[in-house]
Amino acid sequence: MIDYMQKGGPLMWLLLFCSVLAGAVFLERVTYFHRATIRVGEFMRGLSNLVQRRSFAEALHECAGTPGPAARVIHAAILRHDAPRQELKEVVQEAGQLEVPRLERRLGIIVTISFVAPLIGLLGTVTGLIEAFVNISSQSGFASSTDIASGIYQSLLTTAAGLVVAIPCAVGYGYLSSRVNSLMHDLERAGIEIVNLLCDQRKSSGIIGFPPAPTALARHRVE
Repeated sequence: MIDYMQKGGPLMWLLLFCSVLAGAVFLERVTYFHRATIRVGEFMRGLSNLVQRRSFAEALHECAGTPGPAARVIHAAILRHDAPRQELKEVVQEAGQLEVPRLERRLGIIVTISFVAPLIGLLGTVTGLIEAFVNISSQSGFASSTDIASGIYQSLLTTAAGLVVAIPCAVGYGYLSSRVNSLMHDLERAGIEIVNLLCDQRKSSGIIGFPPAPTALARHRVE
Protein backbone atom coordinates (compact mmCIF):
# COMPACT_ATOMS: atom_id res chain seq x y z
CA MET A 1 0.00 0.00 0.00
CA ILE A 2 2.73 2.46 0.99
CA ASP A 3 4.70 1.44 -2.09
CA TYR A 4 1.76 2.32 -4.34
CA MET A 5 1.33 5.65 -2.55
CA GLN A 6 4.97 6.54 -3.11
CA LYS A 7 4.98 5.50 -6.76
CA GLY A 8 1.75 7.35 -7.54
CA GLY A 9 3.03 10.68 -6.33
CA PRO A 10 1.59 13.34 -4.03
CA LEU A 11 -1.90 13.17 -5.56
CA MET A 12 -2.26 9.66 -4.12
CA TRP A 13 -2.18 11.17 -0.63
CA LEU A 14 -4.91 13.60 -1.64
CA LEU A 15 -7.03 10.70 -2.86
CA LEU A 16 -6.37 8.87 0.40
CA PHE A 17 -7.60 11.90 2.33
CA CYS A 18 -10.72 12.06 0.17
CA SER A 19 -11.48 8.40 0.80
CA VAL A 20 -11.08 8.78 4.57
CA LEU A 21 -13.30 11.87 4.58
CA ALA A 22 -15.99 10.18 2.50
CA GLY A 23 -15.92 7.10 4.71
CA ALA A 24 -16.29 9.18 7.87
CA VAL A 25 -19.24 11.11 6.42
CA PHE A 26 -20.89 7.90 5.24
CA LEU A 27 -20.62 6.25 8.67
CA GLU A 28 -21.92 9.38 10.41
CA ARG A 29 -24.93 9.62 8.09
CA VAL A 30 -25.76 5.92 8.37
CA THR A 31 -25.68 6.17 12.16
CA TYR A 32 -27.87 9.28 12.11
CA PHE A 33 -30.42 7.72 9.75
CA HIS A 34 -30.55 4.56 11.86
CA ARG A 35 -31.38 6.57 14.97
CA ALA A 36 -33.84 8.82 13.13
CA THR A 37 -35.88 5.98 11.63
CA ILE A 38 -39.07 5.08 13.48
CA ARG A 39 -42.10 2.99 12.59
CA VAL A 40 -44.60 5.73 11.94
CA GLY A 41 -47.60 3.42 11.94
CA GLU A 42 -46.89 1.93 15.36
CA PHE A 43 -45.96 5.31 16.79
CA MET A 44 -49.19 6.90 15.56
CA ARG A 45 -51.28 4.05 16.96
CA GLY A 46 -49.75 4.69 20.36
CA LEU A 47 -50.40 8.42 20.12
CA SER A 48 -53.98 8.02 18.91
CA ASN A 49 -55.12 6.73 22.30
CA LEU A 50 -53.53 9.68 24.06
CA VAL A 51 -55.01 12.20 21.62
CA GLN A 52 -58.47 10.71 21.87
CA ARG A 53 -58.28 11.04 25.64
CA ARG A 54 -56.97 14.60 25.16
CA SER A 55 -53.80 13.70 27.04
CA PHE A 56 -51.77 16.15 25.01
CA ALA A 57 -49.10 16.65 27.67
CA GLU A 58 -48.38 12.94 27.72
CA ALA A 59 -48.39 12.84 23.91
CA LEU A 60 -45.87 15.69 23.81
CA HIS A 61 -43.69 13.80 26.29
CA GLU A 62 -43.76 10.72 24.05
CA CYS A 63 -42.76 12.78 21.02
CA ALA A 64 -39.97 14.52 22.90
CA GLY A 65 -38.58 11.17 24.04
CA THR A 66 -38.61 9.71 20.52
CA PRO A 67 -35.67 10.64 18.25
CA GLY A 68 -36.15 11.40 14.61
CA PRO A 69 -37.62 14.07 12.34
CA ALA A 70 -41.07 12.46 12.15
CA ALA A 71 -41.49 12.70 15.92
CA ARG A 72 -40.48 16.37 15.86
CA VAL A 73 -43.05 17.13 13.16
CA ILE A 74 -45.76 15.41 15.21
CA HIS A 75 -44.61 17.32 18.29
CA ALA A 76 -45.00 20.63 16.44
CA ALA A 77 -48.55 19.71 15.39
CA ILE A 78 -49.63 18.62 18.87
CA LEU A 79 -48.40 21.91 20.32
CA ARG A 80 -51.00 23.63 18.11
CA HIS A 81 -53.69 20.97 18.48
CA ASP A 82 -56.48 23.56 18.84
CA ALA A 83 -55.57 25.35 15.58
CA PRO A 84 -57.79 25.06 12.48
CA ARG A 85 -57.05 22.33 9.95
CA GLN A 86 -55.41 24.66 7.43
CA GLU A 87 -53.16 26.15 10.08
CA LEU A 88 -52.19 22.67 11.27
CA LYS A 89 -51.19 21.78 7.71
CA GLU A 90 -48.98 24.86 7.54
CA VAL A 91 -47.39 24.03 10.90
CA VAL A 92 -46.62 20.48 9.74
CA GLN A 93 -45.25 21.73 6.41
CA GLU A 94 -42.96 24.27 8.06
CA ALA A 95 -41.70 21.71 10.59
CA GLY A 96 -40.98 19.27 7.77
CA GLN A 97 -39.08 21.89 5.78
CA LEU A 98 -36.85 22.51 8.79
CA GLU A 99 -35.99 18.81 8.96
CA VAL A 100 -34.93 18.47 5.31
CA PRO A 101 -31.54 20.27 5.72
CA ARG A 102 -30.73 17.99 8.65
CA LEU A 103 -31.38 14.93 6.52
CA GLU A 104 -29.30 16.19 3.59
CA ARG A 105 -26.42 17.47 5.70
CA ARG A 106 -22.92 16.53 4.44
CA LEU A 107 -24.25 14.52 1.48
CA GLY A 108 -22.70 17.12 -0.81
CA ILE A 109 -19.26 16.08 0.42
CA ILE A 110 -19.72 12.52 -0.80
CA VAL A 111 -21.13 13.45 -4.19
CA THR A 112 -18.37 16.04 -4.68
CA ILE A 113 -15.68 13.47 -3.94
CA SER A 114 -17.29 11.01 -6.35
CA PHE A 115 -17.01 13.62 -9.10
CA VAL A 116 -13.59 15.02 -8.21
CA ALA A 117 -11.69 11.79 -7.46
CA PRO A 118 -11.54 10.59 -11.10
CA LEU A 119 -10.38 14.05 -12.17
CA ILE A 120 -7.62 13.97 -9.57
CA GLY A 121 -6.61 10.54 -10.85
CA LEU A 122 -6.58 11.83 -14.43
CA LEU A 123 -4.48 14.79 -13.38
CA GLY A 124 -2.00 12.44 -11.77
CA THR A 125 -1.87 10.37 -14.95
CA VAL A 126 -1.21 13.41 -17.11
CA THR A 127 1.51 14.77 -14.85
CA GLY A 128 3.07 11.32 -14.62
CA LEU A 129 3.16 10.95 -18.40
CA ILE A 130 4.66 14.40 -18.76
CA GLU A 131 7.36 13.50 -16.27
CA ALA A 132 8.03 10.21 -18.07
CA PHE A 133 8.42 11.91 -21.45
CA VAL A 134 10.63 14.59 -19.89
CA ASN A 135 12.91 11.84 -18.61
CA ILE A 136 12.94 10.23 -22.05
CA SER A 137 13.83 13.51 -23.74
CA SER A 138 16.60 14.11 -21.25
CA GLN A 139 18.21 10.88 -22.48
CA SER A 140 18.44 12.28 -26.04
CA GLY A 141 15.40 10.26 -27.17
CA PHE A 142 16.96 6.90 -26.32
CA ALA A 143 15.00 4.96 -23.70
CA SER A 144 14.24 1.30 -23.26
CA SER A 145 10.75 -0.14 -23.30
CA THR A 146 11.22 -0.95 -19.61
CA ASP A 147 11.69 2.72 -18.76
CA ILE A 148 8.64 3.72 -20.78
CA ALA A 149 6.47 0.99 -19.25
CA SER A 150 7.63 1.93 -15.75
CA GLY A 151 6.70 5.58 -16.29
CA ILE A 152 3.26 4.72 -17.67
CA TYR A 153 2.66 2.24 -14.83
CA GLN A 154 3.38 4.87 -12.21
CA SER A 155 1.23 7.46 -13.94
CA LEU A 156 -1.77 5.15 -14.24
CA LEU A 157 -1.76 4.38 -10.52
CA THR A 158 -3.51 7.66 -9.74
CA THR A 159 -6.26 6.96 -12.30
CA ALA A 160 -6.93 3.58 -10.73
CA ALA A 161 -6.89 5.11 -7.26
CA GLY A 162 -9.31 7.84 -8.34
CA LEU A 163 -11.77 5.25 -9.64
CA VAL A 164 -11.37 3.15 -6.49
CA VAL A 165 -12.37 6.20 -4.44
CA ALA A 166 -15.11 7.47 -6.76
CA ILE A 167 -17.07 4.25 -7.30
CA PRO A 168 -17.80 3.52 -3.60
CA CYS A 169 -18.63 7.21 -3.09
CA ALA A 170 -21.19 7.10 -5.90
CA VAL A 171 -22.74 3.91 -4.51
CA GLY A 172 -22.77 5.31 -0.98
CA TYR A 173 -24.40 8.54 -2.14
CA GLY A 174 -27.11 6.58 -3.91
CA TYR A 175 -27.80 4.57 -0.77
CA LEU A 176 -27.91 7.64 1.45
CA SER A 177 -30.19 9.44 -1.00
CA SER A 178 -32.64 6.54 -0.85
CA ARG A 179 -32.61 6.73 2.95
CA VAL A 180 -33.29 10.46 2.79
CA ASN A 181 -36.25 9.89 0.45
CA SER A 182 -37.60 7.21 2.78
CA LEU A 183 -37.38 9.51 5.81
CA MET A 184 -39.01 12.35 3.89
CA HIS A 185 -41.86 10.00 3.01
CA ASP A 186 -42.19 9.21 6.73
CA LEU A 187 -42.32 12.96 7.42
CA GLU A 188 -45.18 13.44 4.98
CA ARG A 189 -47.06 10.44 6.30
CA ALA A 190 -46.63 11.53 9.92
CA GLY A 191 -47.81 15.05 9.09
CA ILE A 192 -50.92 13.86 7.27
CA GLU A 193 -51.86 11.35 9.95
CA ILE A 194 -51.41 13.71 12.90
CA VAL A 195 -53.50 16.43 11.22
CA ASN A 196 -56.28 13.96 10.49
CA LEU A 197 -56.07 12.54 14.00
CA LEU A 198 -56.32 15.93 15.70
CA CYS A 199 -59.19 17.10 13.49
CA ASP A 200 -61.10 13.82 13.90
CA GLN A 201 -60.61 14.04 17.66
CA ARG A 202 -62.22 17.49 17.72
CA LYS A 203 -65.19 16.27 15.67
CA SER A 204 -65.78 13.22 17.84
CA SER A 205 -65.52 15.23 21.05
CA GLY A 206 -68.02 17.74 19.68
CA ILE A 207 -70.64 15.08 18.90
CA ILE A 208 -70.91 13.73 22.41
CA GLY A 209 -72.82 16.02 24.69
CA PHE A 210 -75.29 16.06 27.58
CA PRO A 211 -78.48 18.11 27.89
CA PRO A 212 -78.32 20.94 30.40
CA ALA A 213 -79.67 20.23 33.86
CA PRO A 214 -83.21 21.59 34.44
CA THR A 215 -83.36 24.82 36.35
CA ALA A 216 -85.26 25.24 39.60
CA LEU A 217 -88.03 27.16 37.82
CA ALA A 218 -88.51 24.42 35.27
CA ARG A 219 -88.71 21.78 38.01
CA HIS A 220 -91.31 23.87 39.84
CA ARG A 221 -93.48 24.12 36.70
CA VAL A 222 -93.32 20.39 36.15
CA GLU A 223 -94.41 19.77 39.70
